[in-house]
Amino acid sequence: MSIRAITRVTGASKNTVAKLLSDVGAACADYQDRGLRNLKCKRVQVDEIWSFTYAKQKNVAHCKAPPEGAGETWTWTAIDADSKLVLSWLVGGRDADTANAFMQDVADRVSNRIQLSSDGHRAYLEAVYTAFDTAVDYAQLVKIYGGGRPEGYEGRYSPAECTGIRKTRLFGNPDEKHVSTSYVERQNLTMRMHMRRFTRLTNGFSKKVENHAHAVSLHFMFYNFCRIHQTLRVTPAMAAGVTDRLWEISDIAAMLDARDLAIATQKRGSYKKRLAAA
Repeated sequence: MSIRAITRVTGASKNTVAKLLSDVGAACADYQDRGLRNLKCKRVQVDEIWSFTYAKQKNVAHCKAPPEGAGETWTWTAIDADSKLVLSWLVGGRDADTANAFMQDVADRVSNRIQLSSDGHRAYLEAVYTAFDTAVDYAQLVKIYGGGRPEGYEGRYSPAECTGIRKTRLFGNPDEKHVSTSYVERQNLTMRMHMRRFTRLTNGFSKKVENHAHAVSLHFMFYNFCRIHQTLRVTPAMAAGVTDRLWEISDIAAMLDARDLAIATQKRGSYKKRLAAA
């Protein structure tokens, strides 16, 4: 539902709903950052998905007061091919700095050697080497497209027909039959279907990059812990051994109460220290 639709259903103000979603998104990001560690993944696939914030990149220069982060917004994701757990994501640009930060985060979350698959994006090469050195079995899958679209084709975003693929081993000894980006690309579709701000040709796009990141964190909290995977018959977090139960939406809401209590406790502790020092 859109924020305005929620305000009509609940009677709450737009700012109240937006702040609640922002707070819950931050709590979800913090919980998963701490919880998705020491993962025993074997095969990980990575990719990046495009969206935009405030205005498309070509229109940002003509905006009167665009906020920081306006324009192209890329969300980098890493998925475990076995448990379907999305173990890492990062909102940023499609550049080398973001790639390095993303791959370092992936490396910090796994506890063993993995087989890593990505597309042919050049930034991955240096980022993977920097994060893993050679302690990874890494290969790229590059899709080869035909020269053009058929006559009368009216599709706006679909690429030309894929005529083949090329698998390239880069580090280690990856198993060629498992060099694939199918699961992470399917996850891209799930993101576009579940998050309105990723839908093309609508006015539901993100207006602030911070809210975009909060929405992504909330989506992955629901996807990892609350949504039963049709093939696995359990949630990805249960399949990965991160949790032993099916989460409810009320559990996510309770995280915010726990986070607020922890912040309040921390503030009281700091206040007491200042009083003691005085």
